[in-house]
Amino acid sequence: MLQMERKGETFMEKIESLQNPKIKAWKKLHTKKERDKSGLFLIEGKHLIEEALKSQLVINQLIIQEGLDIPKEWNVTQLNQLVVTARVMKELCETETPQGVAAICEQPENINLLLDEGRYLFIDGVQDPGNLGAMIRTADAAGMSGVVLGHGTTDLFNGKVIRSTQGSLFHLPVQKMDLEEAIELCKENDIPVFGTSLKGSTYTAIEPQKNFALVVGNEGNGVQSELLNLADQNLYIPIFGEAESLNVAIATGILVYHLRGA
Repeated sequence: MLQMERKGETFMEKIESLQNPKIKAWKKLHTKKERDKSGLFLIEGKHLIEEALKSQLVINQLIIQEGLDIPKEWNVTQLNQLVVTARVMKELCETETPQGVAAICEQPENINLLLDEGRYLFIDGVQDPGNLGAMIRTADAAGMSGVVLGHGTTDLFNGKVIRSTQGSLFHLPVQKMDLEEAIELCKENDIPVFGTSLKGSTYTAIEPQKNFALVVGNEGNGVQSELLNLADQNLYIPIFGEAESLNVAIATGILVYHLRGA
Protein backbone atom coordinates (compact mmCIF):
# COMPACT_ATOMS: atom_id res chain seq x y z
CA MET A 1 0.00 0.00 0.00
CA LEU A 2 1.15 3.51 -0.80
CA GLN A 3 -0.05 6.49 1.22
CA MET A 4 0.99 10.08 1.75
CA GLU A 5 2.36 11.18 5.12
CA ARG A 6 2.65 14.76 6.29
CA LYS A 7 6.00 15.98 7.66
CA GLY A 8 5.58 19.59 8.73
CA GLU A 9 4.24 21.23 5.57
CA THR A 10 5.59 18.52 3.27
CA PHE A 11 3.69 15.44 2.17
CA MET A 12 5.88 12.40 1.59
CA GLU A 13 5.14 9.10 -0.02
CA LYS A 14 4.62 6.28 2.49
CA ILE A 15 5.18 2.65 1.59
CA GLU A 16 3.61 -0.13 3.67
CA SER A 17 3.78 -3.10 1.30
CA LEU A 18 6.74 -5.42 0.83
CA GLN A 19 5.52 -5.93 -2.73
CA ASN A 20 5.93 -2.28 -3.67
CA PRO A 21 7.99 -2.13 -6.91
CA LYS A 22 10.46 0.35 -5.42
CA ILE A 23 11.13 -1.86 -2.40
CA LYS A 24 11.56 -4.95 -4.57
CA ALA A 25 13.97 -3.10 -6.86
CA TRP A 26 16.01 -1.64 -4.00
CA LYS A 27 16.25 -4.98 -2.24
CA LYS A 28 17.94 -6.36 -5.36
CA LEU A 29 20.80 -3.92 -4.72
CA HIS A 30 22.08 -6.45 -2.20
CA THR A 31 23.37 -8.37 -5.24
CA LYS A 32 26.44 -7.34 -7.22
CA LYS A 33 24.64 -8.10 -10.47
CA GLU A 34 21.94 -5.52 -9.79
CA ARG A 35 24.42 -2.95 -8.45
CA ASP A 36 26.48 -3.27 -11.61
CA LYS A 37 23.39 -3.08 -13.81
CA SER A 38 21.83 -0.06 -12.12
CA GLY A 39 24.94 1.84 -11.03
CA LEU A 40 23.31 2.26 -7.62
CA PHE A 41 23.99 0.96 -4.12
CA LEU A 42 22.22 1.05 -0.77
CA ILE A 43 23.55 2.40 2.51
CA GLU A 44 21.88 2.11 5.90
CA GLY A 45 22.31 3.60 9.35
CA LYS A 46 22.60 7.12 10.71
CA HIS A 47 26.39 7.32 10.70
CA LEU A 48 26.78 6.27 7.06
CA ILE A 49 24.04 8.68 6.00
CA GLU A 50 25.79 11.51 7.87
CA GLU A 51 29.13 10.69 6.23
CA ALA A 52 27.50 10.47 2.80
CA LEU A 53 25.91 13.89 3.28
CA LYS A 54 29.34 15.37 4.08
CA SER A 55 30.77 14.01 0.84
CA GLN A 56 30.15 14.53 -2.87
CA LEU A 57 28.14 11.31 -3.08
CA VAL A 58 24.89 11.61 -5.04
CA ILE A 59 21.92 10.41 -2.97
CA ASN A 60 18.92 9.54 -5.14
CA GLN A 61 16.50 8.60 -2.38
CA LEU A 62 16.37 8.94 1.40
CA ILE A 63 14.23 6.26 3.06
CA ILE A 64 12.93 7.01 6.55
CA GLN A 65 11.11 4.71 8.94
CA GLU A 66 7.81 6.13 10.17
CA GLY A 67 8.13 7.90 13.51
CA LEU A 68 11.82 8.70 13.06
CA ASP A 69 12.80 12.36 13.21
CA ILE A 70 15.67 13.31 10.91
CA PRO A 71 18.24 15.65 12.53
CA LYS A 72 17.78 19.21 11.26
CA GLU A 73 21.52 19.55 10.67
CA TRP A 74 21.28 16.92 7.96
CA ASN A 75 19.61 19.56 5.76
CA VAL A 76 17.97 17.04 3.44
CA THR A 77 15.11 19.22 2.19
CA GLN A 78 16.41 18.99 -1.39
CA LEU A 79 16.55 15.19 -1.38
CA ASN A 80 13.84 12.81 -2.54
CA GLN A 81 12.38 11.33 0.64
CA LEU A 82 9.82 8.68 1.47
CA VAL A 83 8.54 6.98 4.61
CA VAL A 84 8.29 3.23 5.17
CA THR A 85 6.94 1.06 7.95
CA ALA A 86 9.29 -0.75 10.34
CA ARG A 87 8.44 -4.01 8.56
CA VAL A 88 9.42 -2.61 5.18
CA MET A 89 12.63 -1.09 6.57
CA LYS A 90 13.65 -4.44 8.06
CA GLU A 91 13.00 -6.12 4.72
CA LEU A 92 15.12 -3.55 2.92
CA CYS A 93 18.13 -3.58 5.27
CA GLU A 94 20.76 -6.28 5.82
CA THR A 95 21.48 -5.53 9.47
CA GLU A 96 19.57 -7.40 12.17
CA THR A 97 18.32 -4.22 13.87
CA PRO A 98 17.99 -1.40 11.30
CA GLN A 99 18.42 2.15 12.59
CA GLY A 100 15.44 3.46 10.68
CA VAL A 101 17.12 5.27 7.83
CA ALA A 102 18.63 4.17 4.52
CA ALA A 103 19.55 5.76 1.21
CA ILE A 104 19.91 4.81 -2.43
CA CYS A 105 23.11 6.29 -3.85
CA GLU A 106 24.81 6.53 -7.23
CA GLN A 107 28.10 4.69 -7.61
CA PRO A 108 30.86 7.25 -8.26
CA GLU A 109 32.61 6.93 -11.60
CA ASN A 110 35.90 5.05 -11.44
CA ILE A 111 38.44 7.76 -10.66
CA ASN A 112 41.85 8.07 -12.26
CA LEU A 113 44.59 8.30 -9.64
CA LEU A 114 47.67 9.93 -11.15
CA LEU A 115 50.04 7.95 -8.91
CA ASP A 116 52.62 10.69 -9.35
CA GLU A 117 53.19 11.31 -5.64
CA GLY A 118 51.61 10.34 -2.35
CA ARG A 119 50.95 7.20 -0.32
CA TYR A 120 48.86 4.43 -1.82
CA LEU A 121 47.43 1.08 -0.80
CA PHE A 122 47.17 -1.55 -3.55
CA ILE A 123 44.82 -4.44 -2.72
CA ASP A 124 45.27 -7.71 -4.60
CA GLY A 125 42.37 -10.15 -4.46
CA VAL A 126 41.09 -9.60 -0.91
CA GLN A 127 37.85 -11.56 -0.69
CA ASP A 128 36.34 -10.85 2.71
CA PRO A 129 34.09 -7.76 2.66
CA GLY A 130 34.84 -6.98 6.30
CA ASN A 131 38.57 -7.04 5.60
CA LEU A 132 38.28 -4.77 2.57
CA GLY A 133 36.15 -2.29 4.48
CA ALA A 134 38.54 -2.25 7.43
CA MET A 135 41.51 -1.69 5.10
CA ILE A 136 39.85 1.28 3.41
CA ARG A 137 38.98 2.72 6.83
CA THR A 138 42.59 2.24 7.97
CA ALA A 139 43.94 3.87 4.81
CA ASP A 140 41.69 6.86 5.44
CA ALA A 141 42.76 7.11 9.09
CA ALA A 142 46.43 6.92 8.09
CA GLY A 143 46.05 9.78 5.63
CA MET A 144 46.72 7.69 2.55
CA SER A 145 46.31 9.38 -0.83
CA GLY A 146 44.20 6.63 -2.33
CA VAL A 147 43.43 2.92 -2.64
CA VAL A 148 43.70 0.81 -5.80
CA LEU A 149 41.67 -2.40 -6.08
CA GLY A 150 43.13 -5.10 -8.29
CA HIS A 151 41.35 -7.90 -10.13
CA GLY A 152 39.65 -10.48 -7.92
CA THR A 153 39.03 -8.10 -5.02
CA THR A 154 35.52 -8.25 -3.57
CA ASP A 155 32.93 -5.72 -4.74
CA LEU A 156 33.51 -2.25 -3.34
CA PHE A 157 29.77 -1.58 -2.96
CA ASN A 158 28.96 -4.76 -1.05
CA GLY A 159 26.88 -3.77 1.99
CA LYS A 160 29.32 -5.25 4.49
CA VAL A 161 32.24 -3.46 2.82
CA ILE A 162 30.41 -0.15 3.07
CA ARG A 163 29.46 -0.66 6.72
CA SER A 164 33.00 -1.74 7.60
CA THR A 165 34.47 1.44 6.11
CA GLN A 166 32.34 3.49 8.53
CA GLY A 167 32.04 6.15 5.84
CA SER A 168 35.71 6.31 4.83
CA LEU A 169 34.70 5.08 1.38
CA PHE A 170 32.98 8.43 0.81
CA HIS A 171 36.10 10.47 1.62
CA LEU A 172 39.05 8.51 0.17
CA PRO A 173 39.77 8.03 -3.56
CA VAL A 174 39.36 4.35 -4.48
CA GLN A 175 40.15 3.16 -8.00
CA LYS A 176 39.78 -0.19 -9.77
CA MET A 177 42.88 -0.86 -11.86
CA ASP A 178 45.21 -3.59 -13.07
CA LEU A 179 47.90 -3.69 -10.38
CA GLU A 180 50.74 -4.45 -12.77
CA GLU A 181 49.90 -1.23 -14.60
CA ALA A 182 49.61 0.64 -11.31
CA ILE A 183 53.04 -0.57 -10.18
CA GLU A 184 54.62 0.36 -13.50
CA LEU A 185 53.09 3.82 -13.22
CA CYS A 186 54.58 4.19 -9.74
CA LYS A 187 57.99 3.21 -11.06
CA GLU A 188 57.74 5.81 -13.82
CA ASN A 189 57.07 8.41 -11.13
CA ASP A 190 59.81 7.20 -8.75
CA ILE A 191 57.35 5.99 -6.11
CA PRO A 192 58.84 2.99 -4.25
CA VAL A 193 56.61 -0.08 -4.24
CA PHE A 194 56.60 -2.48 -1.28
CA GLY A 195 55.09 -5.93 -1.54
CA THR A 196 54.21 -8.22 1.35
CA SER A 197 55.77 -11.68 1.48
CA LEU A 198 57.16 -14.11 4.04
CA LYS A 199 60.34 -14.12 1.95
CA GLY A 200 60.78 -10.37 2.31
CA SER A 201 62.67 -8.16 4.75
CA THR A 202 61.46 -7.29 8.23
CA TYR A 203 59.31 -4.19 7.83
CA THR A 204 61.14 -2.30 10.59
CA ALA A 205 64.27 -2.25 8.41
CA ILE A 206 62.55 0.26 6.12
CA GLU A 207 62.61 3.97 6.96
CA PRO A 208 59.40 6.01 6.72
CA GLN A 209 58.68 7.17 3.18
CA LYS A 210 57.25 10.43 1.85
CA ASN A 211 55.83 8.57 -1.15
CA PHE A 212 55.14 4.84 -1.43
CA ALA A 213 52.75 2.15 -2.61
CA LEU A 214 52.07 -0.88 -0.41
CA VAL A 215 50.73 -4.06 -2.03
CA VAL A 216 48.75 -6.43 0.18
CA GLY A 217 47.13 -9.64 -0.96
CA ASN A 218 44.52 -12.33 -0.70
CA GLU A 219 43.77 -13.78 2.73
CA GLY A 220 44.93 -17.29 1.80
CA ASN A 221 47.39 -16.86 -1.05
CA GLY A 222 48.91 -13.45 -0.40
CA VAL A 223 50.15 -11.18 -3.17
CA GLN A 224 50.55 -12.72 -6.62
CA SER A 225 54.15 -13.65 -7.44
CA GLU A 226 54.04 -11.53 -10.60
CA LEU A 227 53.37 -8.45 -8.48
CA LEU A 228 55.99 -9.36 -5.88
CA ASN A 229 58.55 -9.60 -8.66
CA LEU A 230 57.71 -6.05 -9.73
CA ALA A 231 58.01 -4.58 -6.23
CA ASP A 232 61.14 -2.66 -5.23
CA GLN A 233 61.22 -4.55 -1.94
CA ASN A 234 59.03 -7.08 -0.17
CA LEU A 235 58.28 -6.86 3.55
CA TYR A 236 56.99 -9.11 6.28
CA ILE A 237 55.83 -8.73 9.88
CA PRO A 238 57.50 -11.16 12.31
CA ILE A 239 55.26 -13.49 14.32
CA PHE A 240 56.45 -13.94 17.90
CA GLY A 241 53.67 -16.13 19.26
CA GLU A 242 51.96 -19.29 18.06
CA ALA A 243 49.62 -17.60 15.58
CA GLU A 244 50.23 -18.76 12.03
CA SER A 245 49.65 -15.33 10.54
CA LEU A 246 48.06 -11.92 11.00
CA ASN A 247 44.71 -10.90 9.59
CA VAL A 248 45.34 -8.95 6.38
CA ALA A 249 43.54 -5.85 7.64
CA ILE A 250 45.59 -5.82 10.86
CA ALA A 251 48.83 -6.31 8.92
CA THR A 252 47.87 -3.48 6.58
CA GLY A 253 47.40 -1.13 9.52
CA ILE A 254 50.80 -1.95 10.98
CA LEU A 255 52.58 -1.44 7.67
CA VAL A 256 50.92 1.76 6.45
CA TYR A 257 51.47 3.49 9.78
CA HIS A 258 55.10 2.40 9.86
CA LEU A 259 55.80 3.43 6.28
CA ARG A 260 54.20 6.85 6.67
CA GLY A 261 56.23 7.51 9.82
CA ALA A 262 53.46 7.71 12.40
